Amino acid sequence: MDVSKPDILVVGAGPAGLMAAEAAAGSGRKVLLVDAMPSFGRKLLMAGKSGLNLTMAQPERDFMQAYTPPAFLAPMLQAFGAQHVQDWARGLGVELFIGSTGRVFPTAMKASPLLRAWLARLAAMGVEFRPRWQWVGLDAGAFAFETPQGARAVHPRATVLALGGASWPRLGSNGHWADILANSGVEIMPFQPSNMGFLRAWSRFMAPHFGAPIKPVGLRAGNVQGRGEFVISRLGIEGGGIYPLAAALRAGATLELDLVPDLPLTRVIEKLAQRRKADSLANSLRKSLNLSAAKLALLQECARPLPHEPAALAQLLKSLPLALAGPYPMAQAISTTGGIACAAVDKTLQLRALQGVFAAGEMLDWDAPTGGYLLTGCLASGRWAGQAAAQYGRSAV
Repeated sequence: MDVSKPDILVVGAGPAGLMAAEAAAGSGRKVLLVDAMPSFGRKLLMAGKSGLNLTMAQPERDFMQAYTPPAFLAPMLQAFGAQHVQDWARGLGVELFIGSTGRVFPTAMKASPLLRAWLARLAAMGVEFRPRWQWVGLDAGAFAFETPQGARAVHPRATVLALGGASWPRLGSNGHWADILANSGVEIMPFQPSNMGFLRAWSRFMAPHFGAPIKPVGLRAGNVQGRGEFVISRLGIEGGGIYPLAAALRAGATLELDLVPDLPLTRVIEKLAQRRKADSLANSLRKSLNLSAAKLALLQECARPLPHEPAALAQLLKSLPLALAGPYPMAQAISTTGGIACAAVDKTLQLRALQGVFAAGEMLDWDAPTGGYLLTGCLASGRWAGQAAAQYGRSAV
């Protein structure tokens, strides 16, 4: 292949870019896949450190409701949703299992075997790989790169951009591409952190509990509520239970915690009313409600001095307000919202301002929590854009 004139250029070798390359190559196109980093799939490997939650096995309607805006990715997820992701992974020789919450993981609980098999498949399909190619702009219709061999210009028939958001600068997702596209007339929305922790200035009494999980716990912010767990950290709070509430919390909603989610309010009141005079309040809470030391500390941190009247104390336990000071810095977020506005692409994910240029993954302004939703959305949009680019490139011959 003449790498200066491929059928399809894919910029970015994360999950969305790899899937776009596979889709385009599977349509018979000659694909050049480039990435600024020394090796491909680094964000996938990072996700694998927590087991590589590929997708979520649940009814389609429930699955679709995890995405914001809800209709944007719908056709892509219908074409390549949770079951398709599982079939695709098994097709790479990766054994999977479904956890008790519906989360789908490789049996090996890591990403490297899947990534090796995926890259081998792409090589067998004829995809050309070029690491350490940094996209620096557009020059008279050509894609300009800085490479170890010097400046290069690529003139593809069609291009898929899959450069990620702005939350992993050390892995290559730094959002610098936004200025290039904005200068070409593409509408760019401001980046915001998503799937991240939230800041809280703790008192010194909380230091012994840094790293402690709060579970099980009910969580509510605005109209969003759920159940899960989070971890008390030096900076504040973080963990999977927080991520679905991130948008509401970013917008200023108050976080309320149910520290005893398995008990109704009336039952909590009954248990508190049975407190023996000889027991301290802390001992009574620990014994009657099985509160952990971390939950007790959190209760004291947020509501000291505690009321002794059972109904008032029970109300606090069921709806404890936890004041936060905003999200973690963007570089510490798992993902970002913002980037290319949904209105800036057509139904094939082609940029309206740049014919023959498609975008996928976290470059686009959509959001989803972790739990397999985020990764599935990247894979589905990458496949969609890769297929559309292949079709466009065929018509451009």
